[in-house]
Amino acid sequence: MAEDHYQDAPGFLREFLFYLLTVKGRSVRTVDAYYIDLRTFLRYLKCSKMTGEFPEDLSDVAISDIPVSVIQAVTLSDVYEYLNYTLTGRENSAKTRSRKVSSLRSFFRYLHIKTTLLPTNPVENLEVPSVRKSLPKYLTLEQSLELLAGSMEPGSERDYAMLTLFLNCGMRLSELVGINLGDFNTKEHSLRLLGKGNKERIVYLNDACIAAVERYLAVRPRPKRTPKDQNALFLSRTGSRISPRRVEQIITACLGRIGLQGQGYSVHKLRHTAATLMYQHGQVDIRVLQDILGHANLSTTEIYTHIAERQVEEAMKNSPLAKVKAKKTPQP
Repeated sequence: MAEDHYQDAPGFLREFLFYLLTVKGRSVRTVDAYYIDLRTFLRYLKCSKMTGEFPEDLSDVAISDIPVSVIQAVTLSDVYEYLNYTLTGRENSAKTRSRKVSSLRSFFRYLHIKTTLLPTNPVENLEVPSVRKSLPKYLTLEQSLELLAGSMEPGSERDYAMLTLFLNCGMRLSELVGINLGDFNTKEHSLRLLGKGNKERIVYLNDACIAAVERYLAVRPRPKRTPKDQNALFLSRTGSRISPRRVEQIITACLGRIGLQGQGYSVHKLRHTAATLMYQHGQVDIRVLQDILGHANLSTTEIYTHIAERQVEEAMKNSPLAKVKAKKTPQP
């Protein structure tokens, strides 16, 4: 979704989105997500406050004509009614509703603090729906080795290099797609990544990563002449920078070759796998792991300590002596 797609948004929403892009430095993908969430909220407001009619599909409801007075009249009760609608009318999960709450809080905080449109913030006390925290899904060490072995044949140099970087560096999909040739520091064997919120971080490459990238560069196709394609590390067969969707398709195919397709594994699960293997086998301190993964909060990284605790618990339960009990002494 490009910036010109925001043209159907009212001025106050468009200004907020451009504020996120230019001042806060959020990525286009992140701002698009804000836009989709807030567009749904404004469509709901228009139906509930202006027209009084709710069509089965809100996607045809235009929001460009919503006056700022509608936003100024929003109450906390209105927002809770909207969240109830997303639960009952759209069957949004707690995680999805939690994301929508985050978008609303950022939006109204901007209108209250950065502009003069709202004298008070109606969602200041808006609570986030509780989301059940589950342990991330990841590949075992044996599955990871099998996944790499399945992509070692000639002609798969690019796919093997991508898998190697995912499993060794724990990078995000957007970070891998955005790698440029100039991001490598060959003297220090390091790589500069552009993460969430346009935050840069450095990851250090082990021998496996260096060898896989060099092997791919030897057969890298001729790039197109546009700057974004010439500098890109990973290219499509036509010479353009590879797209996130294409990487997802490649990883899905690689997983399918070892019988793991359709079992909930994905590109992001490779990031979980890298973090889990580093914590379990690499004796990596949790704060170092936080820096490697580019997590803003340590609490996000700490879930990998729970993985280790769960495995210890399972190992104890599966001990061959776990069910050996002394016979009861007969009572005299």
